[in-house]
Amino acid sequence: MELAKSIDWIGCVDWDVRDFHSFDVPHGTTYNSYLIRDNKTAVIDAVKVPYISSLLHNIAKKTELAKVDYVVCNHAEPDHTGGLAELLAALPNATLLCNAKCKETLSAYFDTSGWKIQLVAPDTKIALGSRTLTFIDTPMVHWPESMFTYIPEDQILFSMDAFGQHIACSERFDDQYDFKTVIEEAKTYYANIVTPYGKQVQRVLEAAATLPIKMIAPSHGLIWRSHISEIIEKYQHWAGGKYAPKVLILFDSMWHSTAGIAEAIMGGAAQASEKIHVRSLQVRKNPLSRIAAEMLDAAAVALGSPTMNMQMMPQVSAVITYMKGLKFTPKSAIAFGSYGWASVGTNQLDRWIDEAGWTRLMPPIQARFRPTAETLKLAEEAGKKLAQTALRMAES
Repeated sequence: MELAKSIDWIGCVDWDVRDFHSFDVPHGTTYNSYLIRDNKTAVIDAVKVPYISSLLHNIAKKTELAKVDYVVCNHAEPDHTGGLAELLAALPNATLLCNAKCKETLSAYFDTSGWKIQLVAPDTKIALGSRTLTFIDTPMVHWPESMFTYIPEDQILFSMDAFGQHIACSERFDDQYDFKTVIEEAKTYYANIVTPYGKQVQRVLEAAATLPIKMIAPSHGLIWRSHISEIIEKYQHWAGGKYAPKVLILFDSMWHSTAGIAEAIMGGAAQASEKIHVRSLQVRKNPLSRIAAEMLDAAAVALGSPTMNMQMMPQVSAVITYMKGLKFTPKSAIAFGSYGWASVGTNQLDRWIDEAGWTRLMPPIQARFRPTAETLKLAEEAGKKLAQTALRMAES
C-alpha cells in the first residue's frame, strides 16, 4: 500500500483481537509500520511480537533486509516494539533512531547493549536522499518518550498512537472506509488512552499546526489523507474538554428498581429539548471502552446503583474507578438507586461525585425496594434538570 512514491505501509492486521489490554476492540486493530526507500532506507515503527515474521516478509518484498539503514521507534509500548529485537537482528545494517527517554524505556524491556542506537531530538535531521526525517517530541501523548516523525518533502506525519483507531480492515485510508465508524473509533481511542493528557495534546496540536500536512499516518488503524482537518478539529475539541449537549445515564440493576429510575431520568431528559442527546447504558452490558467514549463529551451524568452486600454493584464500582483514572472534564451529576434495608450504594456514588470534583445538581434519588410514582416523577424532573444543565454547559 503506497502512501507516496517509495513510501509504503508494511504493517500487519490483527483481525481477531477483541481485548486490547482491557480495551474492547470489536473491529480488531492494525499494527502500522512504514517503509521509506530513498538513497537510504528507513522503517518507521515495528510491530507486536507475533507479527514480526509478517513485517520482515513485507520488508523483503520491497527491498533487501541488508539495505535497511534505519528503524525509527516513535513509541516504546510493546504493541509497537514487541518484535523490535528480532527486527533489528534481521536488519544487520540498521541503526535505531529514538529519543533519550525512549532508549531508557526500551532498555527496561530489552538488552539493548548490542544495538546500534542514534539518539534524535527536535533539531535532528536524518537525510535519506531526496527526503529528510525530522522529529517532534510529544511527551505524555501518551507515554513520556512518545514522538512524531515528519517528512517535510512529502508532508507526511507519522503520529504513533495519536490520531489512531482500532480497526482491522483491508482498506488503508480514511476515505476508503465508513467515515462515521472511523470517527467513532478515533473518539473511543482518544477517550480510553489519551484523555488524561489533554494539556499535552493541545501543546502537540499547536506544534503540528505549524507544519503543512498532507497525510497523518498513525500506528493503529486508517491513515488520514482526506479528513485531516476534521480529525485535528476533533482532537482540539476533545483535548479542550468541550461539552456536547448530552446527558449520560450509567447504572446497574438487579430487580429493575434502579433501572426504572434510570428510565424515568432518560424520559425527562429526552422531553426537555430536541437539541439534547441522551445515552443510557447498563454498565454490566457495555464495555468500559464504550462507556468512556460516551463520557468524553457528556456534560451531565446520572450514576445509579442498588445496594448489594453493603456496597454499590461491582461493575458500577469498576466504572467509577476507570473514570477516575481517565480524569474527564468535570461533569454536572446526580446519583440514584434502590436499596432494601441499608442505603449504601447510592450514597457511595453521591460521595464520589464530590471526590471527582463534579457538580452535584441535587440530592440522590433513592427508592426502598421499588420506586413509587412520586420517586419516578422526581427522577423525571431530575432528567429535565440534567438536560437543561447540559445545554447551558455546551453553549457556554
